[in-house]
Amino acid sequence: MPQYIVQGGQRLRQTLSRASLGLAVAACALPTAAGAAEPGYPSRAVTIVVPSPPGGIIDASTRLVTGELARATGQPFVVENKGGGSGNVAYSQVARAEPDGYTLLASYSGFHVGNPLLTPTLPWRQQDLKPVALIASSTNVIVINPSVPALTLAELIAYLKANPGKLSYASQGYGSVAHIGTEIFKLRTGTQILHVPYRGSGPALQDVLANQVQLFVTTPPSIGGHVKQGKLRALAVTGKDRYAELPDVPTVDEAGLKDYALETWVAVFAPAATPDAVVETLTARIKSALDKPETRAAAQAAGFDAYYESPSVLAARVATENGNWSKAVREGGIKAE
Repeated sequence: MPQYIVQGGQRLRQTLSRASLGLAVAACALPTAAGAAEPGYPSRAVTIVVPSPPGGIIDASTRLVTGELARATGQPFVVENKGGGSGNVAYSQVARAEPDGYTLLASYSGFHVGNPLLTPTLPWRQQDLKPVALIASSTNVIVINPSVPALTLAELIAYLKANPGKLSYASQGYGSVAHIGTEIFKLRTGTQILHVPYRGSGPALQDVLANQVQLFVTTPPSIGGHVKQGKLRALAVTGKDRYAELPDVPTVDEAGLKDYALETWVAVFAPAATPDAVVETLTARIKSALDKPETRAAAQAAGFDAYYESPSVLAARVATENGNWSKAVREGGIKAE
């Protein structure tokens, strides 16, 4: 953490009186004090870094919230898509950013929980980021290219067992929900599928459509239209309830696969030293945006739920998933490749 006060005090002590030194030190301390915030925050553009290309639930939910934040504050909230490194490029950027509330991260469970478990030597840690708010959650859908000779989840599992290693699956990168979720699916079903990681949902989906890879576990918004057009085959949703836009697709439980569930969530984080007052301002604004009926309706139309959790509740969620995913990674021998 930069030593603004100490270094500044050493320079000022040479030229300023004791009274003016006290004022200068107090002024220097304001931006980084735990409870202090810039008056009138935000007074300029805020950048929210998204660790994936445009498209998919992270980008869509972030843009929905930033639009409301911009209208409420009168300041731009700019989404910066920075894919690569399974999300770690974006994470490193925000973890090192000035903790003033003007550079934030919007990410999802796969990168935030999965990456540290798979790669302990990452250039960032969860502790480098402070929870601001959960903004979205979604079920997932198991989809396959229609070239695969399976019309149901049970038929897919039977085919995989009869043809170990013949099919491949896409993910948004190592540690993503699709990666960990499909590896858990393999453990639950005793099957073998080759992992092919991509830089986000968009490129992964394109190769599933082109039959370069055959299976993808992803959120509904990006695949709903393709399923309805027959370009992809949806076999099951991974939540406890059916997905309204795909009413004929059963849940994994209905399809015969017990004890398997997979939820994707998106949350906003700030550099760890960001003042508490800034986080309180942001989370209150986000809650207000997500409480609007029009925001919830827009989220549902896009295929996910606009869902708010406070910083403390989000922190507890992350802690719980750290334990659950750690067990799955350990028992499954899952490692970054």
